[in-house]
Amino acid sequence: MYKTLTNTYYNLATDFYEYGWGESFHFARKSIGETLRESIRRHEHLLFSAARIKAGMKVLDVGCGVGGPARECIRFTDAHVTGLNNNDYQIQRANIYAKKYQQEKNSAFVKGDFMDMPFEESTFDAVYAIEATCHAPVLKGVYSQMYKVLKPGGYFAIYEWCLTDKFDEKNELHKKLALDIEHGDGIAKLFSTKVALQAAKDAGFEIEVAKDLAHETTIGNEIPWYADLDVGLINFNGLQGFARSQVGRLFTSNAVKLLEKVGIAPAGTVQVQDVLMTASDGLVAGAKLEIFTPMYLIVGRKPLN
Repeated sequence: MYKTLTNTYYNLATDFYEYGWGESFHFARKSIGETLRESIRRHEHLLFSAARIKAGMKVLDVGCGVGGPARECIRFTDAHVTGLNNNDYQIQRANIYAKKYQQEKNSAFVKGDFMDMPFEESTFDAVYAIEATCHAPVLKGVYSQMYKVLKPGGYFAIYEWCLTDKFDEKNELHKKLALDIEHGDGIAKLFSTKVALQAAKDAGFEIEVAKDLAHETTIGNEIPWYADLDVGLINFNGLQGFARSQVGRLFTSNAVKLLEKVGIAPAGTVQVQDVLMTASDGLVAGAKLEIFTPMYLIVGRKPLN
């Protein structure tokens, strides 16, 4: 069920993501004066460093999207990165980008289910996931698969989408926002930070870091992760900035309706765009209430014995 939900979602949503966000489908906190792309790179570098990734290592990117973070990992560390993805279209896009950036020798993109990974035990020196394992029906299941394919002594590092301790199951607004995020982002169920941390422990990892970066205000991270979703009426900071603004959203919506009507865009595209906008609004509202985080950082090590 979760594979069908996730595949259907990404078949339709991938092009919107690339148009509105770029090649890396995740969020990041920003520093004053920093661009979205710069902040995304920095956010990725933080995770690569946490996973102790070095030149020559064999690394697994779980739920790799169109390969944006994998390509950045190769540039930053000179490792070999294998991207695992269950969506044919995204794998196709990842391979196109690998050829474009001349990274074919340093990367591979494999179709597979992250709940049943097509790799031997102890294959990789490090494994990471960026806002991808939230699609798992059971977090322990995907974390256990990451544990299995990781070499003893290797590191696991993830940014997980979670509900925070401030989420109140009895609060109707909280429940509505969680459902908007789940429905709009193709997620079967959002889990709490406590559930995610316990799942990583139960999978066997020795936990070294577990913290929510979304609500941590530090020098260099003054602008919240959702700021680029909450851009207001109009934004002329490039095509992607315009696309995220209210005017840009209206323009995109009308353009998509026209394209679908004349048969250029496939049936259902308008509905997907509407769902993504609902999800975007839910993410911003959930963030402002501090009931949701897209960057619960967990770093763990597979024991040597």
